[in-house]
Amino acid sequence: MVMLVLAGALLMGSLGGLATTAWARPSTLLAQSIQPYLDQLAEAVTEFTLDNGMKFIVLERRQAPVVSFMIYANVGAVNEADGKTGIAHYLEHLAFKGTTRIGTKDFGAEQPLLEGMDAVFADILAAEAAGDTEQAKALTEELQALQQQAATYVEQNRYGQIIQQAGGVGLNATTAADATRYFYSLPSNKLELWMSLESERFLEPVFREFFEEKNVILEERRMRVDNSPIGTMIEQFLETVFEQHPYRRPVIGYEADLYQATRQDIQDFYDTYYGPGNLTAVVVGDVDPAEVQRLAEVYFGRYSPRPKPPEPIISEPTQTAPRQFTLEMPSEPWYLEGYHRPGISHPDHVIYGMIDSLLVGGRTSRLYKSVVEEAQIALDIGSLNGFPGDKYDNIFLLYGLTAPGHTPNEIGALFRQELDRLQNEPVSGAELDRVKTQARAGLLRSLASNSGMASLLVEYQAKTGDWRNVFKDLDAIDRVSAADVQRVAQTLFQENQRTVGQLISAQEIAP
Repeated sequence: MVMLVLAGALLMGSLGGLATTAWARPSTLLAQSIQPYLDQLAEAVTEFTLDNGMKFIVLERRQAPVVSFMIYANVGAVNEADGKTGIAHYLEHLAFKGTTRIGTKDFGAEQPLLEGMDAVFADILAAEAAGDTEQAKALTEELQALQQQAATYVEQNRYGQIIQQAGGVGLNATTAADATRYFYSLPSNKLELWMSLESERFLEPVFREFFEEKNVILEERRMRVDNSPIGTMIEQFLETVFEQHPYRRPVIGYEADLYQATRQDIQDFYDTYYGPGNLTAVVVGDVDPAEVQRLAEVYFGRYSPRPKPPEPIISEPTQTAPRQFTLEMPSEPWYLEGYHRPGISHPDHVIYGMIDSLLVGGRTSRLYKSVVEEAQIALDIGSLNGFPGDKYDNIFLLYGLTAPGHTPNEIGALFRQELDRLQNEPVSGAELDRVKTQARAGLLRSLASNSGMASLLVEYQAKTGDWRNVFKDLDAIDRVSAADVQRVAQTLFQENQRTVGQLISAQEIAP
């Protein structure tokens, strides 16, 4: 529960068969060689790229007449500019508002009102900058009147209604540091409906109800950050641990940037980062790959190619001394401790995951046993390995919720004891086997469902350049030795690379 609370302040049975093969349960696979399963799974994947650069990954799995779909936009908060934070998140919200045909009763009548609102909002910003509060107030009333007129042409949630009426489930989207994902599942006989809806959504989007969503997003920020002690702490932690890295900016955006954002800002971001060459679609389930390709060419082939978007500038200087900050807020005391680590494409990526499992992977993990069970100085502990994103160099974050009568400093002291132990003593064979089993099981659980498989395939394709690397990671886990774990721990948990944050209630502050 603690991990869910922290993650929320920031921010997807049996294995199904392929077309003709029955597969064992994950527990059975873990007890035997899983390589034949992985080999056949990889062989069942079809991939193709349209002439405009849009990539498709298709996995035929015939165990049920359903299909999971995802469109992965290779863009997130890391791609935003200073002063324009939160734009990726804005676009995720507005992508559900429809097109020139979906979500409107009369786009010809609606469009001038949208343009009128844009012009009035520009005047509001100018009046506020000039300190003319009376003019700003009058303009705000004019904007609200235009919103009411525009609302008469809007068909609320029409996009979602179409999908629900077709038997679709799980319609949602997420914005992260590295990516924006749009996903849901449909009965397998609705493949062409998905092609039609999704291709139109990103071919002719209309960012209607922009000012209504501005209020929604600003309220979301207030709830998740401004009125949340742990949300405030996380934001300050990122600003402390990073000096220049774009990961230092919050995914949800800063309040001033969110307020001043315009519909044109969203359009410019969309034009830059939502070209077909920056989108990957993944289709997993009861489908014919040849039919997927035929329909993709018909529907998504309508997209015109766009220039390759710019890569974010990653130029974070090496941290040379430990950093620390303390917040005093009305809250339960929290402790955060983070270290710099490389991104997902680094050869040691799976070892960082195994260190994470050794330290906080369940009630048998080292930190849980020592800090929660034995010393009882924390109510719970957890981690975010690859925070706030993992495409680029990022942070290995440990955290703890302090137990009554104890202080965050006590958690930090026990954390360092266990980190020193991991650096200086090789893990036992039994402990290494346990975390390997946990690592394999975690990946296999994701591979067991269509939606989980879709998410993994596209994530590895976008971040590592090849979806096959998800299967290579399973092989890499088997090759990890106790010496590898110790070597990476010695590199990771260096004092000069440590950043500590403490959230302390007023009564905990020493005089």
